[in-house]
Amino acid sequence: MKAADYGRLVALAALWGAAFIFMRVAAPVLGPVWTPEFRVLIGGLALLAWFRIVGFDPGLRTHWRFYLLIGTVNIAVPFVLYSFAAMHAPASLLSITNATSPIFGLAWAAAFGDERVTLRKAAGLGLGIAGVALIAQPPGVASEPLFGWAVAAALGACCAYGLAGPLIKRYRGDTSPRGMAVGNQLAAAVVLIPFLPFAPPLAAPSALVIANVLALALLASGVAFLLYFRLIADVGATRALTVTYLIPLFGIFWGWLFLGEALPASALAGGVLILGGTVLVTRS
Repeated sequence: MKAADYGRLVALAALWGAAFIFMRVAAPVLGPVWTPEFRVLIGGLALLAWFRIVGFDPGLRTHWRFYLLIGTVNIAVPFVLYSFAAMHAPASLLSITNATSPIFGLAWAAAFGDERVTLRKAAGLGLGIAGVALIAQPPGVASEPLFGWAVAAALGACCAYGLAGPLIKRYRGDTSPRGMAVGNQLAAAVVLIPFLPFAPPLAAPSALVIANVLALALLASGVAFLLYFRLIADVGATRALTVTYLIPLFGIFWGWLFLGEALPASALAGGVLILGGTVLVTRS
């Protein structure tokens, strides 16, 4: 990895760590469906406009089936689940659960026969499970009635992220990283449209909520997906996944800085176990 690659990695972690802050502000007002719909629609259209300006064709007509598959599994489903979770759990805690994505990725890869579960990786799975157990009921945080469901939803989102890896490996074909960045988001926006009437916004959005939605769409989706798929193209998917190690650090810092969140020691200890398990799982 070159210096520019490390720079992209840190920038990506900072943006995706901040995404949990943006969702924590927007989701309680817009709800679990309209929040991701605005995120992917605005982010996808912004990227599409930029690509038209620079003359890049993402192949929406050619690869629409692939975009629809990955847009559903890797964006629509996890974004809805995380938006629900953000309504009932601290942003910093959700950023920690995100570190389980590679652990779920290993489980799915093993199920598809793409990877063998070694003793070291099995130990990583065990550490991840122990870490989740610690963060599931942290004292002083779990007073929210739907907190348990929020943690379950966040883990469900990570499970969907893990499934996307084997699917991309099988069906990507000649799809470009930039094409995936825009095509997957626009496909997710289409998938979510039928569900919008069943989960209307809970209140009229304030200027602060609108600002967080725009940041979620343009920064955490538009710019972040460009960085992520560029990293995959330049350094490979395994190295790009190391962003998972950094996201909780930024998520905890942004949560403390902007929302005044402070996690109990048990949740932080659980995060350490999850990160340790992720390191064991993703090491080649």
